[in-house]
Parts: sequence; C-alpha cells; structure tokens
Amino acid sequence: MPPLHLSRRARWIVTSLVLALAIGATSAPAASPQATKPTIVLVHGAFADASSWNGVTERLQHDGYPVVAPANPLRGVASDSAYLRAVLASIKGPIVLVGHSYAGMLITNAATGNPNVKALVYIAAYAPEQGETATALNQLGGGGGLIGPATLDLHPFPAADGTQQQEATIEVSQFHRIFCADLPSKQAAVMAAEQRPAALAAFSEPAGPPAWKTIKSYYMVAGNDLAIGAKPERAMAKRIGAVTTTAKGASHVVMVSQPAFTTKFVERAAQ
Repeated sequence: MPPLHLSRRARWIVTSLVLALAIGATSAPAASPQATKPTIVLVHGAFADASSWNGVTERLQHDGYPVVAPANPLRGVASDSAYLRAVLASIKGPIVLVGHSYAGMLITNAATGNPNVKALVYIAAYAPEQGETATALNQLGGGGGLIGPATLDLHPFPAADGTQQQEATIEVSQFHRIFCADLPSKQAAVMAAEQRPAALAAFSEPAGPPAWKTIKSYYMVAGNDLAIGAKPERAMAKRIGAVTTTAKGASHVVMVSQPAFTTKFVERAAQ
C-alpha cells in the first residue's frame, strides 16, 4: 500500500483529536470503589447457640453483609471475652459486634481497645459497667426477670483446673414461658431440649473495662422479656447512652421471633 499523505490541515485535525482523547482519559474521574460493608459478628447468649441467629444471618447475607456467628463457650466472662477477642482479631476491616443476653457482657469487654469495632449492638443483652455482674444487672430499673435459683437446673461438670463446678440450664417446664413465650410450643420444646448450659460462675463474674464508653452503641429492648426483664434493659440502654428501640411484645429471644425487625436494627448500626 502506498504511504498515506495527509494535508497540513488533516494532520492538524488528527493531532488535535489524539490530544483531546489523551487529556480526557487522564482527567476523567476514577470510579470510586464500592464501600466495604462491615463484618457483622453475632454472639449468642446462655441457654442458646449460634442457630438462634439463623433468621438474622440469612437476611444479613441476603443484603450483602459478611457474617460470623461464633460458638460462645459459656464458661465465664473473662475466658469467654478472651475467646471472642481472638475471633475479632482474625477479622479484617470494620466490625459491627452484636450480642444477645449474656453475650452483652462479652461484647462489652472484647471490643475494648479494638479499633475495627465500629458499633456495639445489644439485643436484650447485659450492658455492664466495670465490676458489675449479670446477676446484679437483673435488678436495675426495678428488676423483673425470672431467671434465678428457682427456675434453673444445675449440673456438675469438671472444670479445666480439675475442680468440680456447676452449670445451669432453664428448667424445661418453665423454658417456654420465661425464654420464648412468643414462639410456638413445638419450637420452644426443641429449643429447651437443645439448651447450651452456662457455667453458673459466669453470672457472678465481674465485667472488665466497658467498650461502650468509646464505641457507639445500640440497644434493642425486648418488650415482654421475662428472662432479664424489660425494665433492666431500658435502664442499661439509658445508662450507656445507646440508640434504643423496643420490640413490642417480644420475648427474650427477639432475634428468633422477630428476625426482620432485629436485622433492620443491626443494619442501622452498620450503616
């Protein structure tokens, strides 16, 4: 093919177009990366396991959130908090830490000093000040919870140090009324049979320095909670200055009976 000869004007036009394309390519704004969603860590409480979060987990995953729901050892505040702290340390990026019931003691302790934890979410959970126990927190705001010596079955178990200690479950005949009154009786019977026992000492072990003093907190009160009691929950939520909502008519396991409502509240904290 013979060489292509362009007029001076044609060469000027071609050169101008090339320069314009080059300038446009370098000056175009870079596409902003999609904001990374935080990992939602869901921690179950006593007398339950991670399956109690199933309805919430499914909805969070559907909405694109990574979820971790670790098994809570239920052996004691210090040791359980240390376990949770190790779980959190293995997660990269921002975290929203959610605890139900006894797990409120743990998220309060385990998040302290972890800059990745951006929000604490208490779901009908204990929110202690340093030195407080779960048993003492049941009396805040006038009390109202029914979990105590008269409603617990105690069982011996060998502790790691070789001593014999006691662990507790809720008496099966009272489980439905106290723990999950707003669930069908058949579902409650299965949950009662599958209870994860908690070491009795866990309820009398004091909490450490609370993370809610430096991390924004959210609190969901279960309006008809007969385990901890709605009055202590409201008192704890107010004391820690949490963004608070109430699940009307909800039993202690509000995340099981009202998973959509619970999920929306967790996502509110995540956003």
